[in-house]
Amino acid sequence: MLANTIWFVAGLALLIVGAEVMVRGGAGVAVRLGISPIVIGLTVVSIGTSMPELAVGVVAAGEGSGALAVGNIAGTNVVNVLLILGLSAALLPLALQTRTIRFELPMMAAAALLLLVLAADGVLTRIDGAILVSLAVVYTVAVIWSARRESRAVAQEFAAELASEFTTEEPGSVKTRTTVNVAMTIGGIAVVVVGADWLVDGAVGMARQFGVSDALIGLTVVAIGTSAPELVTTLISTVRGDRDIAIGNLIGSSIYNILLILGITCLVPAQGLVLPSSLVTIDLPIMVAVALLCIPIFISGRRVSRIEGGLMVSAYVAYLTYLLIAQT
Repeated sequence: MLANTIWFVAGLALLIVGAEVMVRGGAGVAVRLGISPIVIGLTVVSIGTSMPELAVGVVAAGEGSGALAVGNIAGTNVVNVLLILGLSAALLPLALQTRTIRFELPMMAAAALLLLVLAADGVLTRIDGAILVSLAVVYTVAVIWSARRESRAVAQEFAAELASEFTTEEPGSVKTRTTVNVAMTIGGIAVVVVGADWLVDGAVGMARQFGVSDALIGLTVVAIGTSAPELVTTLISTVRGDRDIAIGNLIGSSIYNILLILGITCLVPAQGLVLPSSLVTIDLPIMVAVALLCIPIFISGRRVSRIEGGLMVSAYVAYLTYLLIAQT
């Protein structure tokens, strides 16, 4: 038991550190390539923060634990919306940008619904994965297109955020900085992969030890663990009073979790990802319900009040309690 816990905690630590290094390196490379800060913020950073979920999914799928991979995605998206956004709104009322309401929220709901339809037969095949990845490419193109049409004020906000979070001008030549950024990106990816291997081994061992399903471990401890960076970033941004970009990236990351991350994961095993019935009939529908319920909450006044935030956190606690009672 102790060994599994150590492997899990060590793997989680590597995931968090590796993802941070990789995102910083990737952002630096993108800057050197002349990509605008707003596009970097909406794509590179959003995808980068989903890398722990990708690494966990690919490793889990390769080891025959598709339930853990899909459970991690479903659980992470519920954590992102109910727990992280809820806590942020409970601390300070959360006002949303127009682009988030008109673009990201409907897209998140549509991606969740599509996943539910694809998973209805209990298997996510390589064809399903190809569909999801193709839509991820379409979504990325749409994000880039819409980003180029954003106002100057929004573009400047992203530029300021990028400058403060990912320092791009440090001592040394441009060539040296580019080399360092590339090395950080590759090194970060390597660390994430190793961390995912350790975390999955520990998580599966813990599931066997406690006699619970891989899906439950993915929905709970793995989902909360891989969402830790987003939780910390969002809460710090809330305290600072500058969280627009953090919230946008959080929702964008939730979209990429389904379309890109799970899509790539589905391409790994030839037989596809076989899902337990509870995941198909209970957990994925809950993820869809959370995404759909967010739309009227967020549209009403284009803000989430402290009361609504508190209710969202309470709903997550209730969901977590249900999981622990029903599946243990």
